[in-house]
Amino acid sequence: MKNSKGIIYTLIGLVVIIGIVFGIHTLTGNSASSKNATITVGSQGSDYDIWNHIADSKQAKKLGLKIKVKQITDGVQLNNATAQGSVDVNAFQSYSYLQAFNQEHKKNQLVALGTTYLEPLGIYSDKYKKISQIPNGATIALANNPANTARGLLLLQSAGLIKLKKNFPALGNTSDIVSNPKHLKFKEIDDTTGPRILHNLDAVLISNTVALEGHLNVLKDSIYHEKINVSTRSNINVLATAKKNKDNKNYKKMVKLYHNPAIQKYIKDQYDGTKVEVQKPLSYLK
Repeated sequence: MKNSKGIIYTLIGLVVIIGIVFGIHTLTGNSASSKNATITVGSQGSDYDIWNHIADSKQAKKLGLKIKVKQITDGVQLNNATAQGSVDVNAFQSYSYLQAFNQEHKKNQLVALGTTYLEPLGIYSDKYKKISQIPNGATIALANNPANTARGLLLLQSAGLIKLKKNFPALGNTSDIVSNPKHLKFKEIDDTTGPRILHNLDAVLISNTVALEGHLNVLKDSIYHEKINVSTRSNINVLATAKKNKDNKNYKKMVKLYHNPAIQKYIKDQYDGTKVEVQKPLSYLK
C-alpha cells in the first residue's frame, strides 16, 4: 500500500514539474516572440523614406525594435489599415487630421502615441512674391480633405487675407468665412497636385510633404507659412496606432526612437530643416 502511495505521489510530482517547465518555456517563448515581433509602420511620401532609414538604423537595433515599412499613399486607407491591424503604427498625419478621421470613422478609432514634428503648411505663388500683392478676385487652391481645408483657411486668416467665425471647428470650410475683403475665390484640389498646378492659379496652399516631392522648400519658396506656436499645435505630426494598442510599450518606443539625436540629424540634413522637431507631451496638443 505504501509503495502504491509512493508511486502515486511520484507521478503527481513529475506531472507538476513537467507542467511548471512547460509553462516557463511557453511564457519565455511568448515573451521572446513579443519582444522580437516585427512592427509594421505605414507611411507615405518623405516620411516613408525617413522610416526606411530608421528601420535600418543602429538606434532601432539598440532598442530591440524590428521595423517593416509599408507605403500606403491614401491617408484614409492608411488610417483604416492601422485601425484594422494590417499596419501597427502610422507616421504621416497631423493631430488635427487624426481628430478629423476619428470624427468621421466611429468604428475605426485611432490614438496618438507621441509627437514628431511640425511640417509648416505654406502658401505658394508663381505670380506674386508677397501676400500683400495677391489681388482682388484672386483664386486660391485649398486641399479638398476636411482637416487640411480647415488648416489652410486658418493659415489664410493668419496671413490677413480672410477672417473666420469664432470657434472655427476642426472640420471647418469656406462657409465659415465671415470676412473676405479681397473677394478671393477658392478652388479645392487633391493636395498632391499642388506643385503641378501652381502656374495655373494665383496661389496654392501646399503641405510640406507634397512640396518636398515637388522640389519646393517651405522655408525658402513659400510667400507665407505656418509659424511654430500654440495656434498651430494641432498641426503637429504624430505617430498613431489603433485605440486598443495605446499602451503597447514597443509602440511607445517608436516615439523615443524618432527623437534620437542621430536620427534627428539625418532628418534635418536630408530635408533642409523643413521637418521641425517637436518633442512635447500629448497633453500639449489638447
